[in-house]
Amino acid sequence: MNIDQVNRGVVTHKKRKRVGRGPGSGHGKTCGRGHKGARSRSGWREKAGFEGGQMPLIRRVPKRGFNNARFALRIAEINLEVLEKAFADGDEVTPEILEQRGLVKRVYDELKILGNGELTKKLSVSAHRFSRSAKEKIEKAGGKVIVLPGKTPVEEKKKAVKGA
Repeated sequence: MNIDQVNRGVVTHKKRKRVGRGPGSGHGKTCGRGHKGARSRSGWREKAGFEGGQMPLIRRVPKRGFNNARFALRIAEINLEVLEKAFADGDEVTPEILEQRGLVKRVYDELKILGNGELTKKLSVSAHRFSRSAKEKIEKAGGKVIVLPGKTPVEEKKKAVKGA
């Protein structure tokens, strides 16, 4: 493949297909709909996933077992190397500030600080969870670790086991 082939055939402003404009257009008379039948009529609709009478994919794939995706907590992770670049010495780091600065973009239930990278600045970091290495590195740099309230499933499970 050559570099000039990459965008060959790509049209940024494609003209719409004008149907019913005579036999010379190639889309005259029946306008590409063929003769008679449901698809040739206006208002025709096909059910989503319909495969022409063949067993649809959604019915061919086995659906058994349990998937926790609906119930699991969504945890946003951020590494110390990101905090090192984005914050100055003595700054306060909270989930709200991280969202304002665009460091955490997706919707999440809890925020976890991970220990990848080095931290040289004294930061006051607030989050729901911290990895062991992240906690050590923040405290080693002279910063503060503030664990935000929010029951994690692990804590709830431990309480349930102790109570039983």
